[in-house]
Amino acid sequence: MVCMTLPLVSGAEQTLARPLALRVKLDGFGGASEADIKAVLRSAGGALWQHCPHTQLPPQGFEIYHSTPDPITQYALSGDGRIVIGLAVEGHLWARFAFQFAHEFAHALMDHSNDPGRPWHKLEHANQWLEESLCETASLFSLRAMAQTWPTQPPYPNWKSYAPALGDYAAQRMAEPRHRLPAGQTFAAWFAAEEPGLRQQWAQREKNTLIAQQLLPLFEAEPAGWEAITALKLGTRDVDKTLAKHLAEWHANAPAAQRAFILKIAALFGVTMPPLPKETP
Repeated sequence: MVCMTLPLVSGAEQTLARPLALRVKLDGFGGASEADIKAVLRSAGGALWQHCPHTQLPPQGFEIYHSTPDPITQYALSGDGRIVIGLAVEGHLWARFAFQFAHEFAHALMDHSNDPGRPWHKLEHANQWLEESLCETASLFSLRAMAQTWPTQPPYPNWKSYAPALGDYAAQRMAEPRHRLPAGQTFAAWFAAEEPGLRQQWAQREKNTLIAQQLLPLFEAEPAGWEAITALKLGTRDVDKTLAKHLAEWHANAPAAQRAFILKIAALFGVTMPPLPKETP
């Protein structure tokens, strides 16, 4: 990864004073206009970004390009300091644009916010499934939030009628049987059986999405929790550490205001957090 020291802009400043800065390379997007793509992405990213008032991102913003076959957030910034995100969408599929960008925006918060030289970026580690599940949660969260705001505050007045399609896209994904717990099984029992496999293979989308459905109510009840994910990757660089250690490090590295929320995530996975050491006066 190439790390660059850049001036940064807070979430509150970007949300209120200026929208997320976007540069879009149109090749491959199948006729969707630059203005329309930017409008959808700003709405999707803004659903998360508005809850991160103390977080900073590079002021140059994002460079968006068409990626095949999958969306991706690059670890290296562009030559002029932009976060580089590839989206695998063609045409005017706005719900899909929103879904993919919200997922990648969550990766950007984890990888590129505040001091971008601090996070650990190695993919192949035992708890990578948690990051992917949080990003799936971000996608569902953003779509459901947009479905609520677009009826009165759409990017363009004539897009109000598209709001139900955003909510429907999330609802359909959540309703798929492979994304839901088996009948009669608790999440605790399911997770205990599935965690060993997730530690071996983190990108199991049906399981990441099932976990996301468990996380989603926590974030919808406390959307300020999105700011907590900026500290997720600040722990020790141990590829085999336990989930309990990973969560404890996240808890310790997070701002004090976010720690209670992280405890709720830990409780979801049946992890009891050790008390933090008392600070020396």
